[in-house]
Amino acid sequence: MDDKTILNRISELVDEEHRLRGDAQTGEPGTDDDARTRLRELEESLDQCWDLLRRRRAARQTHADPEAQGMRPKPEVERYLQ
Repeated sequence: MDDKTILNRISELVDEEHRLRGDAQTGEPGTDDDARTRLRELEESLDQCWDLLRRRRAARQTHADPEAQGMRPKPEVERYLQ
C-alpha cells in the first residue's frame, strides 16, 4: 500500500465519520448503538492508517524501506498514548 492509497483511505474514513456525526446531531435514524459502534470502528481504522503513514514516512527519512511497514493490529495501535 503506498502513501497515496493510505491518504485516500483516510479521506474515505473521515468522510464517513463526518456523515455519521452529522446524522447524530440532526437526529437522523440509524444514530443508535450501531452508529456508535461504527464510529468506534472508524476511529480505530483511522488510527491504524495514520500510524502506518507515520511509520512509512519515518522509514523513508531513515533510508529504510517504507514498503516493509505493515498495518499494525487495532489493539496495538489503540494502546498508544496520544
